Amino acid sequence: MGKPASGGTSDYEGKRDFSRTPEPRGGKSGGARPIFVIQEHAASSHHFDFRLEVDDTLKSWAVPKGPSTDPRVKRLAVPTEDHPLDYADFEGAIPDGQYGAGEVLLWDRGPYDNVTSKDGKAMSIAEALDHGFAEIVLHGQKLSGGYRLQRMGGAGEDWLLIKSDDDAADARRNPVSTEPESVKTGRSIGEIGEREDG
Repeated sequence: MGKPASGGTSDYEGKRDFSRTPEPRGGKSGGARPIFVIQEHAASSHHFDFRLEVDDTLKSWAVPKGPSTDPRVKRLAVPTEDHPLDYADFEGAIPDGQYGAGEVLLWDRGPYDNVTSKDGKAMSIAEALDHGFAEIVLHGQKLSGGYRLQRMGGAGEDWLLIKSDDDAADARRNPVSTEPESVKTGRSIGEIGEREDG
């Protein structure tokens, strides 16, 4: 079975020149609860990065259209390399010529609960992802309530990110377009680029 990304952050480190990029090198969690983070990334292909703390790394998926609050909407989530935990606080511009060049905005973050079970037995988040299906509850500043990560069938590694039909579901809300500001600095993605250039 495929995994959402390879274990550890060696792929992440191998793609970056830390003498040129402001991205963090590594770090461990200091929190009692695991965290999630969603970063808007204005790279060559604009997308949102959805990340979950799993065993001292951030498992990561690129979500081209960003997360939805409508349970009827299934968002494509493409696995990327694991990131170090202190990437959860990163916001800034990755320089031209570096992997992932472009602005990164901290769009949402907070703790999450893993509520995945199989046959009535709780599964760890790592086990759930290995099996290709995880149910989580987000406690973010923009997103809350249940979400499902589900690996698609076939040989590919693509996943789906789907909002659960719960009290936090709202088919009329579109936070990706109506709530573009950073939860860290209040900046827009364009302002990050301007500040770094200026």
